[in-house]
Amino acid sequence: MADTADGHVITYTFVLKDGRHRVFRVNLDPQTLLLRREPRASIPEWTRLSSFACSHCPLSKEEHPHCPLAVSLLDLVEFFGDAVSHQPADITVETPERTSWKATSTQAGMSSLLGIYMVSSGCPVMARLRPMVRFHLPFATVEETTYRALSMYVMAQFFIQQGGGKADWSLQGLARIYDDVHVVNVNVSEKLGAQRLKDASMGAISTLDTFGSMTAFSITEDMLEDVRALFSAYLPPR
Repeated sequence: MADTADGHVITYTFVLKDGRHRVFRVNLDPQTLLLRREPRASIPEWTRLSSFACSHCPLSKEEHPHCPLAVSLLDLVEFFGDAVSHQPADITVETPERTSWKATSTQAGMSSLLGIYMVSSGCPVMARLRPMVRFHLPFATVEETTYRALSMYVMAQFFIQQGGGKADWSLQGLARIYDDVHVVNVNVSEKLGAQRLKDASMGAISTLDTFGSMTAFSITEDMLEDVRALFSAYLPPR
């Protein structure tokens, strides 16, 4: 399965132990990695930008009557709204490159899928993490996520420098990105909490936010030294 004109497709199949079964087919534009949404007959009022917007949201309520991130989560919220976080599930993830499977909790699978939806939703704050979606790694560890985030950010700085801009080789900007993402995660958790969802939805967002915070915290001199050791073949001996 490769990228085609039909898009870059990532498929999550959940088989819950209570017998429920659901397939989420995430269709992304192969160039922009923006989510291609199926049209809906109606959109809930709680997704309106006027009430859902984060404190640092740059979007205009006139141009975006509904929060794109909130709208992107509707399928997930409708299916998992009454699910319990630690309910076991068999989860299969198909990407254009490979198929992965894991027996885990509903929350863990939902958190992994939430990350794709939020980053590809059209939210301008989350957009800075969008390159990672193209190389999605299901059920990634904090170490894997940190390495991928560092690699993405450094490549972004290379392109900025190539375009005549000033690159941030100190990596301070990456920590600021995750600070902004934290604001989004907290806001989404609060707004979904107001919908009285059960704890799978809330726990999935909490897991995402914990990963984000731990990734930002990992960008320290000690962490960079650990990563530096992996590149010994490129570096002169100290």
